[in-house]
This record gives sequence, C-alpha cells and structure tokens, in this order.
Amino acid sequence: MAECLAEQGRGRFASVRGGRQNKAEFFHTDRSGFLDQLRRELLNFERVCERSGERGAVRLNVLSDVAWERLGIPQAFPRLLFVDYTKQAARLDNAPDNYRLIFSYSGRPQYRNQNRRAFRTDAPVAVVFRGGFPRTFRGRPVIDGDRDDIANAFAAGQIVALTPKGSAARDRSGFVIDNPDLIGAAS
Repeated sequence: MAECLAEQGRGRFASVRGGRQNKAEFFHTDRSGFLDQLRRELLNFERVCERSGERGAVRLNVLSDVAWERLGIPQAFPRLLFVDYTKQAARLDNAPDNYRLIFSYSGRPQYRNQNRRAFRTDAPVAVVFRGGFPRTFRGRPVIDGDRDDIANAFAAGQIVALTPKGSAARDRSGFVIDNPDLIGAAS
C-alpha cells in the first residue's frame, strides 16, 4: 500500500497519517457511530450539490477496500456518484448503479486469481506502468488514467494506465508493471 498511496503526497506528513489512522480506528471500534457520522456528512454534501446544481462525487476508499455497498451507503445516496478502486474482483459485478468500481491490478502472484476474475468483467482495470503507457495490455485498450479520475470510472473494458508516483517509481514488488511495449522492443 505504501507504493500506491499511503505515503505519497500529503501522506508523507505524520499528522496526515495520524488522522487517517484515527478514522480507521473509529470505523473499527465504533462502526455504528462512524456510519452515523458518515451519513450526516454525505447528506450535507448532497444538499450542497443540489443547491449548486451539480452531481457530487465521493471516494470513500483511498487507503482501504471497504465494501460500502454491503453497508448500504451508496444505496442511501442515489444522487451522489461513488467511485473507488478495489482489489476484490467479486465486488465488480455487484455494485449499485451509482457506485463505480475500478479494479486495481497487481502483478504480484497472490493477486493472479483476482486479476483473472476482473478481466472476465467489463470493469475498468487500473495498472501502474513504468516506462510510459503501452497501447494495449492483456488485450484491452489503454487510456491515460492520470488525466481524469471520474472518466476512469466510466472506462468500461479499458485499462486505466497510471504513472508511478513518489516512492512507487522504485517499486520492484510487482505493483508497478514494466511497459510491455518497451520489453518487446528491447528483445
């Protein structure tokens, strides 16, 4: 997770990491209190969006992979758009209409079955590439996912290519994938 987001950007600061930890502890130690507060905050956000005539977008999982649909959160706010990344391929076909999930690919062996299952769906698949973006990956067209987070959620059947940020540029664990076009050209 550190290569992905945990220590990137503002996550480098102890105060930000502490705030994230406090929210995680709140979720795990007082689930009903956490959900009550989340519902209040989402209701307030929904009202602000209605007044401005905009549809609000929400990303609840930044450093987690909570199945919010099992807790009824997206279903309770059908006027909001929920967008998240997930490594749980089973969630891809079971999300409410207002909850767009992007599968987060990893080349690590322990994710092989999740990857296979995700590629049997039409869900967008996010892949972090080193050395630029290929034109296709595993038979799917590749788009530049660094341009528009919301558009990524609607990129059905496509690879959402991302560049490695911060320490991820040095990752060799399988999270960051070497551009297969470069590998083929070097052969």
